[in-house]
Amino acid sequence: MSGELRLTGACPLDCPDGCSWIVTVQDGKAVKLRGNPDHPYTRGALCVKVNRYLEHSQAPDRILHPMRRTGPKGSGQFERITWDQALEEISVRLRAIVDEHGGEAIWPYLGTGTLGYLQGCEGIAGRRFWNVLGASKHWLNICSSAGSSGLNRTNGTPAGMDPENFAQARLILLWGTNPLTSGHHLWKFIQDAKAAGAYVVAIDPIRTRTADQADEHLPIRPGTDAALALGLLNVVLAENAQDEEFLAEHTEGWEQFREEILRHPVETVAGITGLPAEDIHRLGTRLAHTRPTAIRATQGLQRHQGGGTAMRTIAAIPGVTGDWRHPGGGVSYSTSGHVHLNIDRRDDLLAKPVRTLVMTKLASQLDSVKCLWVYAANPVGSSPDANAIRRQLSREDLFTVVMEQFPTDTVDYADIVLPATMQTEHHDLHAGYGHLYLAWNEAAVEPPGECLSTTETFRRLAAHMGMTEPSLFDSDLELAEQLLSSGHPSLEGITLDRLRKEGWVRMNYPKPFAPFAEGFPTRSGRLRFPPPDKAYVPSHTASAERSRYPLALVTPAPHMFLNTTFGNNAELRRRAKDPVVLVNPADAAARGLVSGQRVRVHNAGGEFLADVEISDRVSAGVVASPKGRWPKLSPGSANPNAVVAERDGDMGMGPGFHDNLVELSPCS
Repeated sequence: MSGELRLTGACPLDCPDGCSWIVTVQDGKAVKLRGNPDHPYTRGALCVKVNRYLEHSQAPDRILHPMRRTGPKGSGQFERITWDQALEEISVRLRAIVDEHGGEAIWPYLGTGTLGYLQGCEGIAGRRFWNVLGASKHWLNICSSAGSSGLNRTNGTPAGMDPENFAQARLILLWGTNPLTSGHHLWKFIQDAKAAGAYVVAIDPIRTRTADQADEHLPIRPGTDAALALGLLNVVLAENAQDEEFLAEHTEGWEQFREEILRHPVETVAGITGLPAEDIHRLGTRLAHTRPTAIRATQGLQRHQGGGTAMRTIAAIPGVTGDWRHPGGGVSYSTSGHVHLNIDRRDDLLAKPVRTLVMTKLASQLDSVKCLWVYAANPVGSSPDANAIRRQLSREDLFTVVMEQFPTDTVDYADIVLPATMQTEHHDLHAGYGHLYLAWNEAAVEPPGECLSTTETFRRLAAHMGMTEPSLFDSDLELAEQLLSSGHPSLEGITLDRLRKEGWVRMNYPKPFAPFAEGFPTRSGRLRFPPPDKAYVPSHTASAERSRYPLALVTPAPHMFLNTTFGNNAELRRRAKDPVVLVNPADAAARGLVSGQRVRVHNAGGEFLADVEISDRVSAGVVASPKGRWPKLSPGSANPNAVVAERDGDMGMGPGFHDNLVELSPCS
């Protein structure tokens, strides 16, 4: 390849925006990356993290060759081997495990390192291969399962309003979400709404960057969101502002839910949420009389013991107010439910049904596993009960293969490491979960060293193992065409050729889009209100354990990292500085803590180290420390997941990353 080319691609990372980008290639090397100004949602802007993506892909610690472990597990000591050696050793070990223990002793552990439908968690990467082997299935519940389950129970789908319609809203509730750090393109549409007179409220335990820009911030007690939703609706009823016509025509269970609302007067809800009663009443009155109202509620608020119920009850609000009638009204959680690709994971290739292992239960479910295959994931840095995971990964009878781009903490425990491509080096199909566009990512450059894409790795491994199932060897372009072949009306006219030429295409949804104005995708066609006594589930932070560990720890998304992606980037680490824990002045004074002091943040499960930042950005009784750091690059070799218990939420086995009780103690 010579001369200069500009190729359209898409950001692969775990963010709702799924940005369209343009890569400039000069003489075979990617020399420039910028946002695509023609994309209607992302409009040419990339975030502070992804702006450094090309530099990151060329970093000196990039894994470029297959490697075999030479030191103890966890030591990160490896020797370079050839692909043939790696494939042969893997093949021998996999065959032996299947022969002795059965295929279910293999756990393909796939994360959200890329959201691609070819190479990553959204689609089919490796599933056909694992089905031929009879491996266990993997339930990727770490991000949004509780909230999705809650929305499903109310609306029949996790899908909701088109985020572009926030521009039409006149009241916007940003509920447990911080778009200026995690999906900043929504803010342009919020700004359009504000220019037209909209009022913006941030409901969040932390006064985030987004809360600073809102008209009002309500510092809610973690895990009490459902109670606040009931309290706001109590005011709506007091104002007689419910939409009786919408309730009669498009909902079910209203009378019982109405009684539940009446059992949550403002004064009671104020005691639960820690918010002043007058603030709840004022917002409830505004909600009662402002149409349309748009609610953005994302993954953060459903990561606690009552998270599914919280999303279920929040989703009931536009059913009472009738906001689903109006473009610019409703709830936005994820648009993935509007994506109707043909995702066929080929269960017909299984010789018999197999068990499903749960992503956030790695520490407890790994006992019965003999091979752990990790790709697009870094569980030592990202999953609950990190100390127990380390103990499990240290087992000599566990054969661990990690496909990776960089030497993460998880790589340190691998027996075999396989070098993986990055986004500019492979094809992929994407759909951001915060808008209604598909995007094609064209491979812009050749992979460095001996890096292979996920799809190519499994094709080569299948061939090396003598597998003959034809679908195991489908090319990336064939796989993409299969994905687009669902026949759903939303994809009519969207072909692979068109995507490759245009880069992105909006799915066939109208503008503006009011998805549930005429009904819901439930069995009855109606919104289903929560039954009595199931509209609020207290979080773990309300438990008796609080007497020993009195502080509720929230671990928000950081501004410089995305999950643990970029956790090794030297410049972003410099900007992020050392890890901090935000502490309210009252809690700091009670413990004799001063800003800049290093403390142990600890509970019965473990501890991590951070520097105190005394701040009124958190309320008394709440502390906050951002996630995303690599443990081995952190003081004490631990991050906040050391204190996160492997505890199920109320729905979808959602994890409790924001449902932890801790204490702070000065470091000696």
